Amino acid sequence: MVAEAGGERAATGRRGEELALRRYTRAGYVLVARNWRCGLGEIDLVLARGRTLVICEVKARRGSGYGAPFEAVDRRKRGKLRALAEAFLASAGAPGADGVTDVRFDVASVTFSEDGPRVHVFEDAF
Repeated sequence: MVAEAGGERAATGRRGEELALRRYTRAGYVLVARNWRCGLGEIDLVLARGRTLVICEVKARRGSGYGAPFEAVDRRKRGKLRALAEAFLASAGAPGADGVTDVRFDVASVTFSEDGPRVHVFEDAF
């Protein structure tokens, strides 16, 4: 039973990432990396538009029983994302890093309900 819940949770996360990515691409962003990993952890989405590189944490939930998805990006998670961004930029040949003058941290909050999915992107969240 636990494996099913984890599988459902993972599927919700993947679907949330896909919806967030669509929102960004419609706004003119280019996907640089998805689920980029290193020893510190994972960045959900790395996107670029112009000279801005966006590090996006996607949080998706079914319903609001545990609060809004963005509320899960606490101080500890923000610190981890900053460290991951530094690792990404320092990695050899980080795609999309040439010409970057600004790095922005966004949180995409995706809620699935009976009314359909709702995506809210908090630009420059921290």
